[in-house]
Amino acid sequence: MDVNQAKQEHVLALKVMRLTKPTLFTNMPVTCEDRDLPGDLFGQLMREDPSTIKGAETLMLGEMLTLPQNFGNIFLGETFSSYISVHNDSSQMVKDILVKADLQTSSQRLNLSASNSAVAELRPECCIDDVIHHEVKEIGTHILVCAVSYTTQSGDKLYFRKFFKFQVLKPLDVKTKFYNAETDEVFLEAQIQNITTSPMFMEKVSLEPSMMYNVTELNTVMLTEGSESTFGKMSYLQPMDTRQYLYCLKPKPEFAEKAGVIKGVTVIGKLDIVWKTNLGERGRLQTSQLQRMAPGYGDVRLSLELIPDTVNLEEPFDITCRITNCSERTMDLVLEMCNTRSVHWCGVSGRPLGKLSPSASISIPLKLLSSVQGLQSISGLRLTDTFLKRTYEYDDIAQVCVVCPYLSLES
Repeated sequence: MDVNQAKQEHVLALKVMRLTKPTLFTNMPVTCEDRDLPGDLFGQLMREDPSTIKGAETLMLGEMLTLPQNFGNIFLGETFSSYISVHNDSSQMVKDILVKADLQTSSQRLNLSASNSAVAELRPECCIDDVIHHEVKEIGTHILVCAVSYTTQSGDKLYFRKFFKFQVLKPLDVKTKFYNAETDEVFLEAQIQNITTSPMFMEKVSLEPSMMYNVTELNTVMLTEGSESTFGKMSYLQPMDTRQYLYCLKPKPEFAEKAGVIKGVTVIGKLDIVWKTNLGERGRLQTSQLQRMAPGYGDVRLSLELIPDTVNLEEPFDITCRITNCSERTMDLVLEMCNTRSVHWCGVSGRPLGKLSPSASISIPLKLLSSVQGLQSISGLRLTDTFLKRTYEYDDIAQVCVVCPYLSLES
């Protein structure tokens, strides 16, 4: 075979075009003052131009749509659509035409063809059309491979293919922060930045929690007529702008009682983000499973179940503490209450609480009073495990506002 022979000429022609939404026509208005030499000539020409908006001719955006002039950008989470056409340019009948479209990424090869069966015959000047859709889920280089095989009228089986390379860009920058509360609640702050060159309409930003948690969105404000988003009625995110979303996760009741289980949970859930661009093109992005650093509670965890926001000076008030055994052994606990400069405990100190098995918890009602006004810290509780002779001290458990009921703000 002669290596310098001409390439095989095919009787079929393959065309591939990306399908995108049109854009608004833009023009460059030229204006001048009435005292200038052109007078109202430029204004009259713009009013007669069919592409301008009547009554607002000096705006750059017109009321007509223009077809895309280039391939454009494709962002992660958007749907890539392409039109594939195979045309018979010859004067002979072609048989057994098979059109195959694959998308090659850095990790996989996907078949996007609507049908894998061959077309029996294709007459001259006729074509085979196909439209493919694919939701882009990877960043980086993508290659659309279109292959065509057919049989000529003389019985020759021919085959050719074409490659179309494009880049998939990142549309959003998502950063997360976790805050572990004194209780089993976990607060998640999600910072979402639009790193594209066009504004986005944020249709939905939600958190899908893991099986152990229930989630509450903290992105709305309760009003008399209902709830309203903290970002307003029109949730637009301009280019390079950042927005913070806040969520509160609470363990489900069946898991909240198991302190050891919740202590080791690091998987929280994943964010589901849906947006729309200029002319309604929809994009969706789901993050991988978000993970936090598991909080270290030690062997014994002390948390508050009930505490008043405001108390009166030198008047006893009640709180309820929950003590949880986070270790893997049984404890025999003794509770001691130590007075501080501003907080005085009421009751017997050094009382035994009994044995507490692993992952079990008990609620202890306590009474105390404060002798100092202002925001006071509740401190001075001490737990001792008589089995190992080990002591656990708890300071700054919570804060309470102490007021004097005898003082009046009125003169």
